[in-house]
Amino acid sequence: MPRIGVLIADDHSFVREGARQLIDAQPDLVVVAEVENGGDVIQMARERRPDVIVLDISMPDINGLDLIVLLRRVSPLSRVVVLSFHQEPMMVRRALSSGARGYVVKTAPVAELLDAIRAVSAGQSYLSSHVDSASVDGWDQKAGDEQSQPYDLLTEREQQVFRLVVQGRTSQQVGDLLCISSRTVEKHRAAVLHKLGVKDTVGLIRCAVKLGVLLADE
Repeated sequence: MPRIGVLIADDHSFVREGARQLIDAQPDLVVVAEVENGGDVIQMARERRPDVIVLDISMPDINGLDLIVLLRRVSPLSRVVVLSFHQEPMMVRRALSSGARGYVVKTAPVAELLDAIRAVSAGQSYLSSHVDSASVDGWDQKAGDEQSQPYDLLTEREQQVFRLVVQGRTSQQVGDLLCISSRTVEKHRAAVLHKLGVKDTVGLIRCAVKLGVLLADE
């Protein structure tokens, strides 16, 4: 039986090395590549077509949520497992909504990463024991019932622009990443400001932290 191919994406070398040793020691798993930034994970996903991508949500160049969306396009058969220190229900929900099939907290037992890889490869979903699944589900339901999350009113493109802007990127940089003009970026930014009810970038950053789109320590 062929082994499950895994791509590891994390900007910390000790995490990548530890994950590689753990995964390669399993008879049914093999690491096909390891990368340290978002650009490389996109390239390797396209070239290697891994069965599972283990992704740190806090990458240095591209927001992890945007990476999940992009990975679904360049390698649609690859399943994403987020590996992160963050366990806030709102952040977990964002990752799952973006297309991740598993979420493992880095402080959880190492066996959870293996369980998650095998589960998502088999078409199942997986949540770390360190994540309050009831809170994730409850938050999701509350958002739908009360329509209290203006972020969900944004289009996919507006969400991408929002996340990149609050990371401090200029309109030109956002446009280059999304392959659109800076003028189009400005139009999306204006729409985001209006829908979120804020006046400037400072307001967007505060909103992003509150919604869990941007962590306060990032």
